Amino acid sequence: GYDGSRKVPLLFNFHGFGGSTNDHLNTSDMRQLADRDTFILVYPQGSCLEGFSHWNAALPSATNKSTVDDLGFIDFLINDLSSNYEVDSARIYACGYSNGAFFSYALACYLGHKIAAIGSVSGTMLDSSLQCSPSHPTAMINLHGTNDGVVPYNGSSEYIAIPDVVDYWCQQNNTDLSASLSSENYLGTTIEKYLYANGDSAVSVEHYKIIGGGHDWFDIEFSGASTNEILWDFLSKYDLYGRRP
Repeated sequence: GYDGSRKVPLLFNFHGFGGSTNDHLNTSDMRQLADRDTFILVYPQGSCLEGFSHWNAALPSATNKSTVDDLGFIDFLINDLSSNYEVDSARIYACGYSNGAFFSYALACYLGHKIAAIGSVSGTMLDSSLQCSPSHPTAMINLHGTNDGVVPYNGSSEYIAIPDVVDYWCQQNNTDLSASLSSENYLGTTIEKYLYANGDSAVSVEHYKIIGGGHDWFDIEFSGASTNEILWDFLSKYDLYGRRP
């Protein structure tokens, strides 16, 4: 639907560790949404590390998987896309799966002056990211399964618990401390939605708790919306200045 006649949003969707753009596109195909709502959709490819693709989800440090400057890569890519297409610089979003979700958090932390809002599917933040200071109130949506065997819902010695990540973004955004809770059953799977509203600049934090869910890009629906629609419908409500009119 893009014709260059007006500025449109830009959405990055990042694959997980060891993943490829093609495989992730097949799993999380947002092209129909991009056509429907006219936004530019980009699936970048992570660099190879000992045979596995990856994203460095922190500032250069021992925490990172390699010395590749992924933050610089996305910064360059935003500039390059913006010079070739009519990109709305206030509506650039990032979401991802697993390691790609980790990276989306890092972009909000360290490239926040360009990233309006983020989404995470089966991902968490690194310890170093919890020291980040986003440059503006940043809406965040998180979908995570309670039986995730790779990134445990309740955390581990290696990974931060999902409730702690949600709390972090609620505190950063000064949202309500108590969530509005709703629950639905989709094909035998219970899904709990936690909405923390009334943050600075009217941003909010949403968390979808998939009861029994594993380490997946979930094939679910909530209130008639698929995973892709849940993510885009949330992200598209915000720009760099908060909730859009």
